[in-house]
Amino acid sequence: MTRTAVYLEMGTRRVFACAADWPGWCRLGRTEEEALETLAAYLPRYAPVAELARVPVPSDAFDVVERLGGKAAYTDYGVPAAVADGDGRPTRDEEAARQGALLEAVWARFDQVVRASPAELRKGPRGGGRDRDKMVDHVLGAEAGYGRKYGVKFKQPAVDDRTAIEAARAAQLDVLARPSDGTPPVPRGWPIRYAIRRIAWHALDHAWEMEDRSTTR
Repeated sequence: MTRTAVYLEMGTRRVFACAADWPGWCRLGRTEEEALETLAAYLPRYAPVAELARVPVPSDAFDVVERLGGKAAYTDYGVPAAVADGDGRPTRDEEAARQGALLEAVWARFDQVVRASPAELRKGPRGGGRDRDKMVDHVLGAEAGYGRKYGVKFKQPAVDDRTAIEAARAAQLDVLARPSDGTPPVPRGWPIRYAIRRIAWHALDHAWEMEDRSTTR
């Protein structure tokens, strides 16, 4: 099986390990080794995304292809915010379709988890954490904000408005699943590869949190 290309985003206190070509498969650790171990441990949870996209499940044997300096206000607080050098690579027709399919699969997996989760989620160790619908609202709101980084403007859908949610996703895919020369679609925006990875990471991170905090687990 082909080894998985991974980049490391290095903060002062935390490190992200992210699979460069597998949107959403990105985990955090206190060291490089811990981040890579956690990434590997999450492969069984990422596998349903690959299966929904109808692509082979990736390998948990890694090749570290880049080390990036993180951003203090993001990386150390659990948000992968560094754009990799590899994100400037052109995306041809087949790869653009694959990346779009994986993003659609992330959204489908997120929806599956939402449907399976109770409205009230178990609180975190300090009594915090959003309940299900507030978490969904947060993810939808973040995506409405992200859209400005790749030239897609849409109003944040309500959590129970499936028509609006599907329309917002379709509008994003119309841009994100196109071939790209690697430059951001808008000035000071995000390259397509990074945009897909950021959207997918955020949705899956909250899907997995929802699973972990479900009172039915």
